[in-house]
Amino acid sequence: MTARAGANLGGIVPVPKILLSLLATIIVAAPMPAQAWGQLGHRIIGQLADERVSGRTRAEILLILGVEDLAEASTWPDEERSNPADFWQNDASPWHYVTVPPGNSYPDVGAPPQGDAASALTQFAATVRDRSAPAEDRALALRFIIHIVGDLHQPLHVGNGADRGGNDEQVTWFREETNLHRVWDTDMIMDKNLSYTEYARWLGRAIAPQTEIGWWTADALVWIAESAAIRPTIYPAAGETDLSYAYNYQNLPIAEQRLQQGGVRLAAYLEWLFSE
Repeated sequence: MTARAGANLGGIVPVPKILLSLLATIIVAAPMPAQAWGQLGHRIIGQLADERVSGRTRAEILLILGVEDLAEASTWPDEERSNPADFWQNDASPWHYVTVPPGNSYPDVGAPPQGDAASALTQFAATVRDRSAPAEDRALALRFIIHIVGDLHQPLHVGNGADRGGNDEQVTWFREETNLHRVWDTDMIMDKNLSYTEYARWLGRAIAPQTEIGWWTADALVWIAESAAIRPTIYPAAGETDLSYAYNYQNLPIAEQRLQQGGVRLAAYLEWLFSE
């Protein structure tokens, strides 16, 4: 993706103090209480990306994050949601999802006043690329970028605006009460009982070279459109609330492909981010 394409979302100008800029945001909508993919999914995406970035990009990441690798950094924005500070409880909450109602595209609706994952991604990219920005601001921004790319590949983090990304869709998963969002964030992939390195290795070697070339894009509009298209297909039929083997059989391959695509696209985005 060219530098111009990188400004597709939000068009927010770089700021030298990203925390001061973002803390000024006023929250006018209820936050979505969700952690896309959970720790396992985000780390899988981070690991897949780590195996695909160039040496130069790896060096740029090392300058900002030190020994913290992409898998470790990927969960930091969710872990900080337990921080009681207002910044994490209110200001940062909208940066984990976007809302695209049925029949619309993201360019149709854009970001709300409080911002969203797409507009935050643009602003964080500007901060990372600003070598004069404070080191702590660049580190925060890079961690969020790693996380947001994963979030936008979880179909329910491109919400329909009606049920908080499936959080209000109450279901049971193998007789355990939960909701559809959690099934996608955690339950399906956790049931494989694999570590993130095992899962990433399995998923990574299943990506054919030609497929990876076809997936390689740093344009977040593409990722969002894909998630919005998948989203209606993963809701259970009306009245169907007991999810188990049949739902898992139909949907786990979709979830795993989104993890694979998330890893490839994170590598693509980081390559664009640190390009000259």
